[in-house]
Amino acid sequence: MQKFILSNKTIITVLGALLIAFGFTGEIVFHQEQLAMWSFILASVLAGAPIAIQAYQALKVKVVSIDVLVTLAVIGAFFIRNFEESAVVTFLFLFGAYLEQRTLQKTRSAIKELTEMAPESALKQTDSGEFEEVAVDDVDVGDTLLVKTGSKVPVDGTVLTGEGYINEASITGEAVPVGKKMGSQVFAGTILENGTLQIVADRVGEDTTFGRIIELVEEAQDSKSEAERFIDRFSKYYTPAVLVLSTLVWVFSQNMELAITILVLGCPGALVIGVPVSHVAGIGNGARHGVLLKGSEVIHDFSRVDTIVFDKTGTLTAGNPTVADTQYYAFDTQKTLGYLSSVERESDHPLAKAIVQHLGPVDAYVVQKTDVVAGGGIVAEVDGHRVAVGNVALMETLGVTIPQNGRKDIARFEARGNSLVLTAVDGQLSVLMGIRDQIRPGVKEHLQALKKLGVKHLVVLSGDNQGTVDLVSKQLGLTEAHGHMLPQDKAAFIKTLQSEGRIVAFVGDGVNDSPSLALAQIGIAMGSGTDVAIETSDVVLMNSDFSRLPHALGLAKATASNMRQNIAIAVGVVLVLLASVFFSEWMNMSIGMLVHEASILVVILNGMRLLRYRLKRRK
Repeated sequence: MQKFILSNKTIITVLGALLIAFGFTGEIVFHQEQLAMWSFILASVLAGAPIAIQAYQALKVKVVSIDVLVTLAVIGAFFIRNFEESAVVTFLFLFGAYLEQRTLQKTRSAIKELTEMAPESALKQTDSGEFEEVAVDDVDVGDTLLVKTGSKVPVDGTVLTGEGYINEASITGEAVPVGKKMGSQVFAGTILENGTLQIVADRVGEDTTFGRIIELVEEAQDSKSEAERFIDRFSKYYTPAVLVLSTLVWVFSQNMELAITILVLGCPGALVIGVPVSHVAGIGNGARHGVLLKGSEVIHDFSRVDTIVFDKTGTLTAGNPTVADTQYYAFDTQKTLGYLSSVERESDHPLAKAIVQHLGPVDAYVVQKTDVVAGGGIVAEVDGHRVAVGNVALMETLGVTIPQNGRKDIARFEARGNSLVLTAVDGQLSVLMGIRDQIRPGVKEHLQALKKLGVKHLVVLSGDNQGTVDLVSKQLGLTEAHGHMLPQDKAAFIKTLQSEGRIVAFVGDGVNDSPSLALAQIGIAMGSGTDVAIETSDVVLMNSDFSRLPHALGLAKATASNMRQNIAIAVGVVLVLLASVFFSEWMNMSIGMLVHEASILVVILNGMRLLRYRLKRRK
């Protein structure tokens, strides 16, 4: 019976409204007092049943909920034969709960839309070479899949054949189609707008970028901030306190109606719902715009950030550097370049890729005993020679002799804004290369937007030489720039900033950034970075879109402000209602419940404004 009643609360609410309307019509129009009284009694009992059941369920787990207060108020109203107000109170309570549920569903629409975008089937190539439709759960890594125009990409993969344009809004938040061809990366949940592609599955199921987005957003929406935890604790003691206050008022005043009115007015509904609705709406907005905020606590801390520290390569710069200057010191240049190319093929660092691409087809050698020096480079044995490839600090550590003309070349290359890669064979400098990376388009404007949002300090840390870092800093108008920074140096620098009382956010994309991402109050990962960086971070900018950063900070500030507004509205309404009981003539149960439900809807609607939040573009 309890399950039946609770599952039909909407029907009960409608019946209660009809009975109340019938009662007032009988009383006012036809002057049928008895008919009106029985209509109000029936409405009270009918609408009060689900409230009483919820109160009973709460008391079973030793919780004095809002339902308990309303149930006691209705029983008290029956005791003093105020059937009209008990009917109105129960109806308003159920109707308010219905409106709350409907509006809260809208705040969770972002995650609902995401889950609905998840692909359910795929066209998988069989042993015979034909493609057959299978459930997406039956796709394994390495399978070849066919994606047709208008279909969802079922997995993260690489294009084998075909060309087309894909809408990646579910991943990046941008609806502008992106061209794909052989070798291009595609993501699950995106839509092929035209063309036909054959892809090989690289990641499937929950391991896809889309699957991880859904998981992160769900975890974020289920998390609670310190403010929410405080309100939960507050409500746990506040609701019984209202019950005690109502009892004391009745004991000392013998005014049952006044005591019952206090029970109704003291309901903390708006206070309990105000912060979570802001939290959910803010995270939902971020998910729609390519920003993953991992929880309410993250939003609170991010909104207070005054210092943002950036890694350079792949964050402020595009991460696609090219060789700009070269100087040779070895007699057998061709063989040395073969050693260099062979060693750099062992690395996935952007500078290494730039060198391999620049050198093109050269003689290849077997690389043995590779030793990767964090923040320095690589030392390996090649063709019986000890080959070191890295920065100046690595050469000095290994005792490599750098001639006077080499030092002049280093200074000259640095002045041009190059990152330096030195190659030494058997302790002798052989090749010096200067590599330059392009600053991301629009980064300077986005950094200015961060300043306008209240960020006082913009700092760049890089393992690159100081000249290159200074040049980038000057171009972008940063506050500080520090080069020759190893991963542990970056972490130590962040600790220093925190010891000065700063609230620090760190933005990076590599494995070596993970310690700094974890140490900063807010770690922000570029979405095309490594899995470790994304898992370690608090905020993820999908598709490495730097323009999302000002939106993310603005959204965090707007969400934190919205939470404070909702708390102020909720507390203010309760104080006004309770004060009006003692200092006014007009307050009663029905008006109190109406204002109470209205305040809940106000905080919900206020929170829902965050779903439409967009950072204002400044001229």
